[in-house]
Amino acid sequence: MFFLYILFPIYIDYSSTTPLDPRILEKITPYFYYKFGNHSSKNHVFGWSSYNIVENCRKNISKFLNCNSREIIWCSGSTESNNLSIKGYSLFYKNKSKCILSIKTEHKSILNTLNYLSIEGFNIIYLKLKNNGLIDLNHLKCFLNKKIILLTISYVNNEIGVFQNISFLSEFCKLNKVVLHVDCSQVIGKILFNLQNIKIDFASIASHKSYGPKGVSALYIRRKSSIYFKPILHGGGQENNLRSGTLNTSLIVGFNECVNLIKSLIFFENLKIRNLRNIFLIEILKIDSLYINGDIKYRIPQNLNISFNFIEGESLIISINNIALSTGSACASNTLESSHVLKLLKNSNFINSSIRFTFGRFNKLTDIYFSLKLLFFNIYKLRKLSPFLIT
Repeated sequence: MFFLYILFPIYIDYSSTTPLDPRILEKITPYFYYKFGNHSSKNHVFGWSSYNIVENCRKNISKFLNCNSREIIWCSGSTESNNLSIKGYSLFYKNKSKCILSIKTEHKSILNTLNYLSIEGFNIIYLKLKNNGLIDLNHLKCFLNKKIILLTISYVNNEIGVFQNISFLSEFCKLNKVVLHVDCSQVIGKILFNLQNIKIDFASIASHKSYGPKGVSALYIRRKSSIYFKPILHGGGQENNLRSGTLNTSLIVGFNECVNLIKSLIFFENLKIRNLRNIFLIEILKIDSLYINGDIKYRIPQNLNISFNFIEGESLIISINNIALSTGSACASNTLESSHVLKLLKNSNFINSSIRFTFGRFNKLTDIYFSLKLLFFNIYKLRKLSPFLIT
């Protein structure tokens, strides 16, 4: 009877995307039908209505982030936000310097953007990492004599869930006059941060990682930094000529409602999710020969990345098809390469045995125990078949 009301498949992959909260769906539905106006239409009530709602959403989100509404630029997702900030800034200031700092465990939208810039003649320098996935901050001192124009980094790693010391990095960049871009895609709803206290120059913020709609994001650009961009999209000149294209009013409203829910839910929701994760962790540690990837202390409450020795991660996922899991980043799941993040950590022998568990708003205790039951059974079964395990 305990498992009677479980909905299948059980979703434990909230870092790849989150379901749209029904309360948000209810709010955005009118904007697909009778509130459909174009934000740029200045000649009739449909356009005026759309303009007003978009600007009100901009003000509300900027208030949540504690910044000026003119510092928010609407984009289609964090990939576009990352490309605009990294490419746009670097190409505009390429005559000043071509040295950029980052780390090799970044999301593909950052790494591939940096690869493009390296082809354009930029010098990309990657900082050293500790075995737990955190930056070796002492390594930063090696670059004080170099003319660095940009440090780009993710606040929270999308695979192992560890968060970097952004406060320290922002102070370092401020003292050394280095522009700081932070990908905050995995942060909203998980960590409260104040853009007045943390001196970030650019921040990419996604909606669909926090129960909002896909296809919309915000790029924060600090006005006090007096920074200019080379646009990567050309068209009607929307968003102060930085990001041309018709704004999607319905998705922006959804993003705004996502932020409103976070304001009221973040404390209790994170407490609930942390408890579910800890229950899962206590039970899963009863299995022999497993390894937790990444620092366990400096980690968001939603994430556990675990390597199970003597089995393949993909084999385990196939065997428990009633549970939605992943072996790493959803953006890299169409390739057969091993995780570039885990390759750089201490436990490199277990790369192909890793599973990312990420818990969220709609998980229940029954989901946790049923998932554990299936995992215990299938790990035991797969290890019995493993040629590497002698019993």
